[in-house]
Amino acid sequence: MLDARATTCTHDVVIVGGGMVGASLALALAPLGLRLLVIEAFEPGSGDQPSFDERTTALGNGSRQVFEALGLWQKLLPESAPIRRIHVSDAGRFGFARLEAEEFGQSALGYVVPNRVIGREVWAALRGCAGVEVCLPARATHIALGEAAARVTFEHDGATREVVAPLVVAADGAQSLVRAAAGIAATREDYDQTAIIAPVRTDARDDGTAYERFTSAGPMAVLPLRVSGAGNWRAMVWAARPDDARALMALDDAAFLARWQEAFGWRAGRAQQVGRRVAYPLALVRAGEGIATRAVLLGNASQSLHPVAGQGFNLGLRDAAALAELLADAARGGGDIGAPALLTAYAAQRAQDRDGVVQFTDRLVRGFSDARSGRAALRNLGLLAFDLLPPAKRALSRISFGFGGSSPRLTRGLPL
Repeated sequence: MLDARATTCTHDVVIVGGGMVGASLALALAPLGLRLLVIEAFEPGSGDQPSFDERTTALGNGSRQVFEALGLWQKLLPESAPIRRIHVSDAGRFGFARLEAEEFGQSALGYVVPNRVIGREVWAALRGCAGVEVCLPARATHIALGEAAARVTFEHDGATREVVAPLVVAADGAQSLVRAAAGIAATREDYDQTAIIAPVRTDARDDGTAYERFTSAGPMAVLPLRVSGAGNWRAMVWAARPDDARALMALDDAAFLARWQEAFGWRAGRAQQVGRRVAYPLALVRAGEGIATRAVLLGNASQSLHPVAGQGFNLGLRDAAALAELLADAARGGGDIGAPALLTAYAAQRAQDRDGVVQFTDRLVRGFSDARSGRAALRNLGLLAFDLLPPAKRALSRISFGFGGSSPRLTRGLPL
């Protein structure tokens, strides 16, 4: 435990982890005049940075409004592909459902943005913030949480430093050091699936349709993708059994495209080219608690989700927006920004949304992986019913604003 008698704070908030969620939180807090420190292990443009790799993120409209409020959306927009419609189907069966942005008076249901683009723009803005100290590459080595403050020990530029702050934010991923220091257990439920992710070029024009196709081995997603130069590119996510995924990764490009075409079908056109393929094991990792004494967990440190429906980053960004709002209000009132009451209020405010997203994502994966004929028939009837029910479609179209609870100001496009 940190000695409460030695708690002279050098910073107000220490953010351990500068991936998409951690860096976005720092950017949101930067105008508040707080003393911020971001500790990040990798340079944002480095190939070793797992948050800003070849993957893409489907930003919902709530997340888009966060980036608008942070002054970043116009910089992200040129490399963002709008999702104008969503088509959901069950491979080999009759069920399907559609969502159209026009039905809800929206120009898009969301936008697909390469993670490296988000990282580039968030960090470019963050480096220009006078009140933010950035240490990278740096590695946190020890976290001590006490009643009065938190002490973070880290290595940077060949030296060891210690900083003290009333609040430490864990944005350091699924293997979070901060979470471990807080004594918070995390459960892991393996989906027995591996996601293969790659850009695919087809001969069909990109009309803004995002496809989600469920197979017995796992879901396949084909999303709009904006790539400079000629050709119609899309972002592909193919969840397969681990042994099958290893075999697919070993194929040459032509053989891989043939297998993908056979599994997905022809809705997105004839496959012509595939880019670099990467593979990730899929599991639901969830922390037992989202807060601890002088600590908050965000992003994958709090929950790591299956990519189906693209909810992981959107949930993490809403968490960051809610935390930023509470910290802003406390800072303006001269309060303790790491006080137990504030963190308890944060956890209560975010519980319904967090639980709703986790359950929604998990049930989608498990429900569509159940190949029993009776379950499959009910599932497909449900898809067809959904396709005919405007209220259900309207509710689903608003997922990016949360599964209940109050919406943070940033997700409504409002400043803190």
